[in-house]
Parts: sequence; C-alpha cells; structure tokens
Amino acid sequence: MRTLKNETDTMTGSTMAPDAPIERRQDDVIVASGVGAEEVIDRRPDDRLRGRSVLSDADLAPAEITLLLDTAARLKELRRRREPHPYLAGKTLGMIFQHPSTRTRNAFQAGIDQLGGHATFLGTADLQLTRGETLADTARIMSGYVDGVAARFAAHEDLEAFATGASVPVFNALSERFHPIEAWSDLFTLRERFGRLAGVQLAYLGDGNNVCHSLMLSAAALGVSVAVAAPAAHRPDPEVVSRARRLAAASGATVALTDDPLAAAAAADAVYTDAHESMGERADPAKAAALAPFRVTTTVMAAAKPAAVFMHCLPLRRGEEVEAAVADGPQSIIFEQAENRLHVHKALLLHALA
Repeated sequence: MRTLKNETDTMTGSTMAPDAPIERRQDDVIVASGVGAEEVIDRRPDDRLRGRSVLSDADLAPAEITLLLDTAARLKELRRRREPHPYLAGKTLGMIFQHPSTRTRNAFQAGIDQLGGHATFLGTADLQLTRGETLADTARIMSGYVDGVAARFAAHEDLEAFATGASVPVFNALSERFHPIEAWSDLFTLRERFGRLAGVQLAYLGDGNNVCHSLMLSAAALGVSVAVAAPAAHRPDPEVVSRARRLAAASGATVALTDDPLAAAAAADAVYTDAHESMGERADPAKAAALAPFRVTTTVMAAAKPAAVFMHCLPLRRGEEVEAAVADGPQSIIFEQAENRLHVHKALLLHALA
C-alpha cells in the first residue's frame, strides 16, 4: 500500500523543464510540441501512461502532467469543432463514489462517452461492501468487467486498499488527502489564461485540505509558485509542504505559508479558495470562525495583480469562503475551471486506457 511517507519523489525524476514541449515519437503519438488547431491527432496516444493508476499527484512526473495538459488542449479543440473522437470505443469505465459529485462524475462519464466508451456507476451503498466484502475483493471483481475505475472514497487509505486489488487503472476521483485531477485541470486553466505555467504566482486562502495539497504538489512541480494563507490549526500537512518545497526547488518555484491573506495575495496571478467545510465533514463552528478571516474579498483581490483571476474548485458558498462580488465578478474563471475538468479527465482516460 502506498503512503505519502514511503513514496519516492517520482515528480522530480524527469529532466524536462516544466513547460518543455513534448517530442513527437517515431511511431505516431497523439500529442506533439506546440499542439495547435491545425494539427491532426495521430493514430494512437503516447504510451507512457498506459495502464497507470493515479492515486496522488506524485504518481505522474512533471513531463507526464504536461503531456496530459497538451492532450487536453487538443481534445478541447476537437470538441469545439464538433469533431468526433471515439478513440476509446469498446472501453468501459467503472465508477464508485462514496460522496456526491457534480463535476468529477460528469467529467469522467461524459468524457468516456465522448471518447467512444461507456461508463457504469455504483454508489458504495450499491455494492456488497455493505455486507463485508473487502475493498480489494471488490476491485478484483470489477477489474474483470471494466477497463479502469474512477473511485471516490472518503479515506485515502480506502482508495489505496481498493487499488491493491485492482488489475486495471484506478483514478482518484477525490479522497480526503488528494484531488490530483482537479489540480491538473486547474493548471490547464491557468496555462490557457496566461500562456505558460513557469513563473505564475498562485495564492491559496483557507483550509489546507485535499485540494490545497494537490495544488501545492502539482503546481510546484510545474514551476508555479504557491503561497498558502491558513490559520495555524488548519494548515496543510507538513509532510505535503515538505514534498512540495522539494518539487519547487527543482522547478524554480517557491512554496510559502502565512497567516496573512493579503500577504499571500500580494502580486498573485491567481487567488484560489475552497469550501471551508470539506466533503463529509461535520459543521464545526470553531473551524468556521478560524477560517472566516481567510475569505476571498474584493480587498484580497485588489492586493493581487490587476489581471489576477479568482479560482474555486466548486461547489462554493457565497459569503462564506468568498464574497459574491468576487465569485460572480469579472475576475472569476470558476466556470472555465469546471468545463476544463472534462478535457483533462478525457486526456487521462485516453492515455491510460488506449
């Protein structure tokens, strides 16, 4: 079973610069340097991610994340053109969700459909887990029916236990510790907005939760500097912070922690927040009070760069973690983020299942 403490720093294993182009291989691959609207998708995808699971951000190296972003850009262009792209015809994606989902479930299900495949969905209450069947046994059974599984479990340890029994790729659809595909979708959105990732400054305000963890790890790996503003009791896991700082040192970025929201937002290109009450978490008045000063306001946005954008992984509560004037204002790109989940999920499915 993989844990954060015993994982190696696979992200630092590549010598490719964060925004370096992907080289076209001799045997025809799906993405290439500077993918543009005029280029044609080749016969099959680059096979580096074939059969690979994604449980945490550390499962992909920086060059592999960049590969996904490049592929997502091309798939987004194909969808804009209304050009069919059924590259996964005959493939089936299984989906197990312990928590509700709007964006992640739809991104996986619509994504596999648009790629020519099919999805089956099961809530955990629909499975024999309720009668004591183990996660590993459930995964082994499902592996005989489907080509990959998107799994959302509250506990990251449950996701890992499920993956130990699977013989097909398993994709983290959110756990309490990491939300990697969300982070990659956010980076895709930032790259679209600014034309690059290296050198971009990201401020994260609020709870040091799973989204914060994944943003720190993946952003730092691709050269995005991250400043996290959070109260002491709700800062991100020190182990994750340490890993993110090692990744940042390799990419030329920085990772900073502060208890001052304005200091974090100063000169930021993007200001990001998440709900102050994580999924499945009981309402905690003390936590709500501690996080209230970290709400994203127009004052916070004014501290960032004039062209800064506001980001949120959704769902949001206007007035709680963000002012409505910010969430619905001209700097907000929250719905661009939400749409881009589709394209990045499709890119991962394509590379892992083709």
